[in-house]
Amino acid sequence: MKSQITTALEAFADDEDINTLIHKFIVFRLGREEYALEAQYVNEIVGMQHITVVPNVQHYIKGVINLRGKIIPVVDVRLRFGLEETVYNDRTCIIITQHDAHGATGLIVDAVVEVVDIDDSSISEPPKTGKGSQSHFLQGMAKHGDIVRMIVNIGSILADEEISLQ
Repeated sequence: MKSQITTALEAFADDEDINTLIHKFIVFRLGREEYALEAQYVNEIVGMQHITVVPNVQHYIKGVINLRGKIIPVVDVRLRFGLEETVYNDRTCIIITQHDAHGATGLIVDAVVEVVDIDDSSISEPPKTGKGSQSHFLQGMAKHGDIVRMIVNIGSILADEEISLQ
């Protein structure tokens, strides 16, 4: 049985008009918090794969996977955000992203929740941190119904020369 998220992503892939992805976000969970990632950067969502460990890389880079013959580095988003490591389970999945500067990269998340529309008018600046700068990994905060979702900055998550293992 296909999940509603996989079906929604397939619909995006069938439509060549990038404008259909404007305001679309993939919502994923880390612990009890929900984050949103712009759908335009998402190629697909896959279940956990065998990860080949690569020595001498940052602790949040879990290694690489072989996805249909393509070697893709994978980043544990929990560890990248400085959160506690957790045991992977049947809800844990890998969001395969494509970002111009970084190529294909997998992001390990606790669970993918849904695909949502978030209008620009409901997005505000992320909160300032102790030193007066914005959270490095967030590009905004969105109120979606009664839920506040943090919109991640994919460029910041992937901004590390070590992630590009290809």
